[in-house]
Formats: sequence, C-alpha cells, structure tokens
Amino acid sequence: MYDLLIIGGGINGAGIARDAVGRGLKVLLCEKDDLASHTSSASTKLIHGGLRYLEYYDFALVRKALLEREVLLQMAPHIIWPMRFILPHTKGLRPAWLLRLGLFLYDHIGGRKLLPPTTTLRRSSTHKLDALHDNLSLAFEYSDCWVDDARLVVLNAADAAQRGATIHTQTECINLARSNTHWDADLRKADGTVEQIQCKAVVNAAGPWVETMASRANKDLGDKAKVRLVKGSHIIINRHFEGEESFFFQNADGRIIFAIPYENNNFTLIGTTDLMFEGDKESVQISDDEIQYLCNSANEYFKKPIHPTDVVATYSGVRPLYDDKADNASAVTRDYILSYDNEDGAPILSIFGGKITTYRKLAEDCITILNNDFKNIGNSWTGTAPLPGGDIKNAHFDMFFEELRTMYPWLKTEVLHRLSRCYGTNIHQILEGKKSVDALGTHYGHGLYHSEVEYLLNHEFAKSADDILSRRTKLGLYFTDGEKQTLEQAFAKMTLG
Repeated sequence: MYDLLIIGGGINGAGIARDAVGRGLKVLLCEKDDLASHTSSASTKLIHGGLRYLEYYDFALVRKALLEREVLLQMAPHIIWPMRFILPHTKGLRPAWLLRLGLFLYDHIGGRKLLPPTTTLRRSSTHKLDALHDNLSLAFEYSDCWVDDARLVVLNAADAAQRGATIHTQTECINLARSNTHWDADLRKADGTVEQIQCKAVVNAAGPWVETMASRANKDLGDKAKVRLVKGSHIIINRHFEGEESFFFQNADGRIIFAIPYENNNFTLIGTTDLMFEGDKESVQISDDEIQYLCNSANEYFKKPIHPTDVVATYSGVRPLYDDKADNASAVTRDYILSYDNEDGAPILSIFGGKITTYRKLAEDCITILNNDFKNIGNSWTGTAPLPGGDIKNAHFDMFFEELRTMYPWLKTEVLHRLSRCYGTNIHQILEGKKSVDALGTHYGHGLYHSEVEYLLNHEFAKSADDILSRRTKLGLYFTDGEKQTLEQAFAKMTLG
C-alpha cells in the first residue's frame, strides 16, 4: 500500500512527490499525459514575485514568491537564472512615482540578497531603450528570474524517482473508492490495462481537472472551493530587439505583457493574455484575436511593428485558479488554496491555484496538512537540496560552463551550452568518456544526438519525440516536420527494443 497517491504531473504534483518521498513516505504519482504537458509548460517562464499583484494589495503572495525566488535560484542554477526587466513609463498610465514606489517595495519585502536592485534608465544615457518609441524616455530596470518551466517539473519528478517514488506517466486515475482507512484507485495505462492500487491518502493536483478528479472520488468540494479557469496565451517571433534584458509593458486596459529574449535570444517571447475559459481543456489554443491583441500591445512600445504573420509559434494554457469571485480575470488571486477533507474516511487534499514560483512552499504546506495522517514523517528539507544537475559550485553557472568547455572541447559551443543549461552537472552522464561528436551517435538535427535521446528515455520519462522536442528541450522550434518524423521513428524503435 502506498502512503500517497498524487494525481497530476504538473509542477505542484511533482513538487509534492519530491517533498513527500524525501520525508519517508511511499509515493505514487500518476499523470494522464506527459509531465508538464498542460498548464506547467504554458507559463511565461518566470520565477518572480508578481510585481502587478502589488496593485491588488496581495503583499503576502508577493513576499512569499520573492522569498522563494532566490531559494529556487540556488537549487537549480542551470535552469533558473537572473534576468533584468525594463518597465517603461508611459504618460497617461501609472505615474512614474507610483512605479518607483512599487519597485521599491518589490526590492525590499522579499529579502533580496543575490539579485541587483532597481535602477532608473533615461534614453539620454542608455541604449537599452533604443527598440522603443522615441517618446518613451524614462524607464525602470529591476530583477527577476527566468525558468525552463517544463524542465523544472521533470527534474522534481526525476529527483522524486531517485529517492524512491513511483512515477507513472500516460496513466489516468479513472476511479477512486474511499474507506475509513484507505483509498482504492483504478489507474488506466496507455495500452488500456487498468492497475488497482491502495493508498492511505490522495493528493488531487490535477490542475484544470481538479474538480473532475474530486467527482471521481465522490467528493463535493462545495461552494468554498471552486476552480476558475483562466486562459493565457503567448506568441513567439524571431528576435525583435538587441540585448539580454526583457520588457514589461503596461496596457491601457490595465493588463500587462512581457517581451522576453527566448531560446538563447534567437526568438522573442510575448505574453500573456488573461481570458476566462470554458472550452475543451484537452485542446487549448490561441485565438486570432489573442494574437492580434499581443501584437497591438507590443506595438504600443516597439518602433519596429509586429504583425500576426511574424509569429513562428504559439502556446496556450489554462490556469486553474481558485475562484475568489473577482470580476476581472487579471484580478483573480494567484495564491493557492488547499482543500483538505477526512470527515468521511481516508483523507483527500485538493489543490487550487498557485504560481510556479511558490510550488515548493505549496508542497511543504501540503505535507504539513497531511502530517497528522502519518507517523514519524520527516522534517522539511527541500529548501537547501539542489535539483538534479543543480549541484553547481556556488551556483555559479558561467564558471561551470567554462570548465565544461575545457573538458569537452570537441563539442560545438552552442550545443554544449544548451546541454549544460538543460542538464547541469548531469551533462556528464551524456558526454563523459566520449572523445568526439561521432561517439554521441546519430545526429537527429540541431544539436540533438542519440546519446541525449537515450538519456531522456532512461532518466526523464520521455516516451515520444514530442516529449523531447516540446518539453525536455525546446528544439521543436527548429525541427522540420521531416526531422520530427525521423526522430519519432527512431524513438519508437528504442522503446520497442
């Protein structure tokens, strides 16, 4: 019998699995698709406090997120790194003094130690505003962090597995039956077979499907715990501006968007929208109106116009927020709500909302709530333990990368850099002992070799070419349809073999 069945392989489920197994619990996580295949890979990919939440006086959430920002930066310096954001002042919108006051709070309420503080930029003394319209002469530059969101999920799951958790992807929980002492769960695998397991407690981390899973457990969440689905969409265009800084733009409608250097600054990522969603959660796609909205919003700031025809890729996701009855989708709280019930037998804990930045704290809070259901549960531990590949000396990625260049001089710098960002110190499991590119095996294109594919199959739960190209890496932005098909065929042979 398992102690915990965790339903959902997004960031919350993976984070809880890692925390729980590290405290001595026997854990099984099931995900009906791939890890991070829905909401958790459709974020704006930021580890941040949420500057705009200050306007809603959500100081507690901002502080919690800012405190976590540097904890996560230390845990995974290969997939999380500092980024500077430029917030231009626009006449007719929020006044400059208000922006500066908000950034002062942002700098000071979260215990910032590693990241540089806010500075003021004036067009007359910097080139950082060159991409913007000439009337934008004043801006503020502040710090936050970038994250490879899907890899954050995968690394949490991989660490959980290394510590003894069972991770089942392509496995859907189709039924839950409750008794006084345990749950009986039916788990349907991709081939249609059904496995029956027992567990002492259930964590419902199904994201947009949290209410669906509650109904399968015959659990009425009541009016106090309801999910509100908010759709967020992003567009990707070829690099639109020079420099490594990102932009934070205010819109006249009160919304904000980001324009962020993406994939080694080969592209620019622009988003996000905020729309109430009532469609098919299995197929969430950007609309033409959203694309036009993001282009128009960016064009209010950039000199060089962006047209819908410039878009090379898009992605959309549905955020399962706690329904706090706010009228405006942008005003709905991003904090998490944990709904615990043990009145009718074995406990079930359902999760609403949350931000990728606060996933680790959410996991700790979940285990605290479940503490009375288990004996001799261990203490919290994840705040100082690096994620796989994150044990980089002093969390100094640049120094680590220079050491790799010395160790593997035969590999192209851009390929080595991508691998080091993806895998950190685990890169040695792919490259160690090899003396040439030929030793990496078949080259599928754009720096993806057979050795990496094997690693992803054996260590990171990859089960298809799409798992690799869309989530374990972002190489799908470069692969042609023919190259994708070749990789899929090779992958199928590997899994059958």
